[in-house]
Amino acid sequence: MIFIHTADWHLGRLFHGVHLTDDQQFVLDQFVGLVDGVRPAAVLLAGDVYDRGVPPPEAVELLNDVLDRIVRGLGVPVVMIAGNHDSPTRLGFGSQMLSAEGLHIAGRLPAGGVLNVPLADSDGPLVVQAVPFADPIIVREALAEPDIQTHEQAMRALMARARAAVPTGARSVLVGHAFVAGAEVSDSERPLTVGGAGTVPAAVFAGFDYVALGHLHRPQRAGAEAVRYAGSLLTYSFDEVAQPKSVSVVEIGAPGSGVATGAADGAADEAPLGAPAATPPASVRAARVAVEQVELQPRRRVRVIEGTLHDILERAPADEARDDYVCARLLDTGALLNAMGRLQQAYPNCLHLEFPRNELAGGGAAPLADPVARSAGEHFATFFEYVTDERLSASEGAAFGAVLERLERRRRES
Repeated sequence: MIFIHTADWHLGRLFHGVHLTDDQQFVLDQFVGLVDGVRPAAVLLAGDVYDRGVPPPEAVELLNDVLDRIVRGLGVPVVMIAGNHDSPTRLGFGSQMLSAEGLHIAGRLPAGGVLNVPLADSDGPLVVQAVPFADPIIVREALAEPDIQTHEQAMRALMARARAAVPTGARSVLVGHAFVAGAEVSDSERPLTVGGAGTVPAAVFAGFDYVALGHLHRPQRAGAEAVRYAGSLLTYSFDEVAQPKSVSVVEIGAPGSGVATGAADGAADEAPLGAPAATPPASVRAARVAVEQVELQPRRRVRVIEGTLHDILERAPADEARDDYVCARLLDTGALLNAMGRLQQAYPNCLHLEFPRNELAGGGAAPLADPVARSAGEHFATFFEYVTDERLSASEGAAFGAVLERLERRRRES
């Protein structure tokens, strides 16, 4: 059975003040063409469909057009979940009616914690299990498990219920949105919580034949070959310029045709909360999985150019891609007059300037920390120490993090 795994479309995103809707339309036209050529059993869209909880109208129209072309035009089902950027209620509007047409949406956390979409082919049954992003507080209330406090505990409890819902002998594909510990991050990803409290270990996903993840923007495996991030639809920050942007075409073989999973992969390091028998034994064999990353061509590339202002302007006439989205790293040490204006005459989409040599104050000293890059928790810890002359304790930091999570949840729904 073949699936197309994609995530992190971030429709409606602004990139240094530029609306990317036309760029997203350009690459999604290619995506629809890929779906038409592959004709998968389903498209798996693993969250962060929109860039914010209240997306602009043109982003909603674009999503409506793309889903209509795939689901009704091509007859290919779509399983879509809410990510941390999405409003669960807005994304899930009409989901009961739309499921009859082949569009399966898990916006809010479903009853029982998981949305099950049954499929089958000549190798037998397969169930796609959709679990949207949800704060530990929501999971605790939905599952009536008062001991759930962290993202890891919440995910373990949800995975226990997902495993329990798989029919005997059926293959299982999980669609989720999480930050797996140890995976590589990018500047354009919004932290799930203060500090590293939002991460979950890859071991919580043991027992599924394939895990289609969203949240991190670099295509990568996350602790196991069959636990993967598809990556974002486009390059959304200048630190992602070296990353390939692609979607994953996933082929899943017959039950038991792959490698053994379970304790042999470190999956049984801790029993899931409230479900001690949910982690599979080491003897369980998953289905064979093959993943092909298919790159989509952007309307404009995102890239970094470097040199003195004079050198960059002299090289510009020979640059055939002057319409790209550009960050200019200027190596000048003296004052520059209207550097951005002069650069934009040569590169109309020059969006950002960096002065790396000026950042190294004092002849090689470490650059000053960028206040924008610091997390809210780090800012609060610094403020707390300044006001009280004491360091923020772990429990105080956790309390501050819980308040931020509640505010972020309200913001997504506002």
